[in-house]
Amino acid sequence: MGDRRHVTLGDGHLRWERHSEFVSYTLRIPWDGQAKWPEDLTAPGPLLVAVDLRMMAQAAGQSAMVRTSIVDDRAILETNFAADENGFVAMTIINCDMNQAMAGATVQRVLEIETYRCFALLGLPVAEQSARVMAAIENALPSLMEDMDAASSLEDNKDLLERLTCMSLELERNSAATHFRFGATKAYAELVRLRIEALAERPDLDHQSLVAFFSRRFDPAVRTCATCAEREANLARKLTRAAQLLRTRVEIALESQNRDLLATMNDRARLQLRLQQTVEGLSVAAIAYYVASLLHLFLSGIEFFKGALAVDRMTAIAIIPILLVVHRFTSRFRPS
Repeated sequence: MGDRRHVTLGDGHLRWERHSEFVSYTLRIPWDGQAKWPEDLTAPGPLLVAVDLRMMAQAAGQSAMVRTSIVDDRAILETNFAADENGFVAMTIINCDMNQAMAGATVQRVLEIETYRCFALLGLPVAEQSARVMAAIENALPSLMEDMDAASSLEDNKDLLERLTCMSLELERNSAATHFRFGATKAYAELVRLRIEALAERPDLDHQSLVAFFSRRFDPAVRTCATCAEREANLARKLTRAAQLLRTRVEIALESQNRDLLATMNDRARLQLRLQQTVEGLSVAAIAYYVASLLHLFLSGIEFFKGALAVDRMTAIAIIPILLVVHRFTSRFRPS
């Protein structure tokens, strides 16, 4: 409950009260059979609930869809729960044996019943719109599951995951738009139930009671909203499980690709090692040949001056030590 203000208007009394999502105006005036809402008093926003409630000492003789004894047979409530041409729902309380305090509490409860009833029913159009969104997702989900079963490549799984993500996003957007309204409907319905219990109704067998009216005209709408909220939660769980399954398949496919890539890299590394070993062997042979050629030239020069040197034989004998020295030298620069 929010702020309250009271204003005296001639013989009447106006109460302004701010609630969580609406503002209520209660005008109390003596009824002379022609009382109307003041034309110069307009609401600042859209009119959602309007009640013309009359407290009388005896019945007015008008037929009513709901006529029931309340407050332990101390009063009778008559109403059709239908708006007239001005948008007001007419209600009549026949005071049989209520004091002023009891009458005020009864009027307050009856007004709250109609107010909370109308606000609870605001969830019904939201539920109908939400049902259409969920129906579209539910109709598309079986075909997506069949595509999941047939998908084999990573690209197919990625496309399916994107489709599933779009469906989940649409459902989450719808759930975010309906979560407050469905919660409010549940809360308002509980308030209506408590107010009806507080009226201590004793139904008249010849007329429809409040409990019977609300069980036929009000409770199905509340159950529809509750069912829609539960349907949203179940569908969200289905989409979550499907998304987890798809993510698992994508991760497995990626891991398989990474494994194949690592195997290819290992093969290339082994091939590169063999090539490196071959190049090293050729390098040792080339360097040894170059060193042996230099030695052969050196020995040939010595023979020219001194003579009697077996140049070819000495060169041949030196080849093995040259190869060993060159191999030892090149091995020092090989990476570990």
